Amino acid sequence: MSNPELERSIEAILMVVDEPVTEITLASVLERTVDEVVEALEHLTGSYEGRGFSLKAINGGWRFYSHPECSAVVEKFVLDGQQNRLTQAALETLAVIAYRQPVSRARVSAIRGVNVEAVMKTLVTRGLVEEAGLEPETGAILYKTTSYFLERLGLNSLGDLPALAPYLPDLDRLDEILESLTD
Repeated sequence: MSNPELERSIEAILMVVDEPVTEITLASVLERTVDEVVEALEHLTGSYEGRGFSLKAINGGWRFYSHPECSAVVEKFVLDGQQNRLTQAALETLAVIAYRQPVSRARVSAIRGVNVEAVMKTLVTRGLVEEAGLEPETGAILYKTTSYFLERLGLNSLGDLPALAPYLPDLDRLDEILESLTD
């Protein structure tokens, strides 16, 4: 296969995938070296500049994504009047799980101050959260985010989540804030 043929083959595969595909998988299927596949992927990535889509390495694999500048049009097309967004409660619960995982439902409820049972079911149903074993002391089910969560957020790993420290109150003012809440 020439490079144009390799690139066409990669494009054809990437057009039908549901989740990112690794260079190793592509090399195996196409019977090429990983280096050849990586070179082709890098060439393809550059060739899509200025298009409505891009080729990105996310969550350990490659996949086509719509260009961020086209997000409003894509969102309108996909939603078309439907309400597919997560509620504020679901987003808050997902954030707690993402930063505290693995975490039990009871712990998430304690952090949020409300029962999260229905929200957890929604997050599991949407494939953003999954069971991650049992808590040794209580036997409670532990939950963690999925690779689909990383993919939807465009992250390679949980280490790419933004730091929370800049959003927390200044520790010097914490006593003052707590006192104002009890007054």
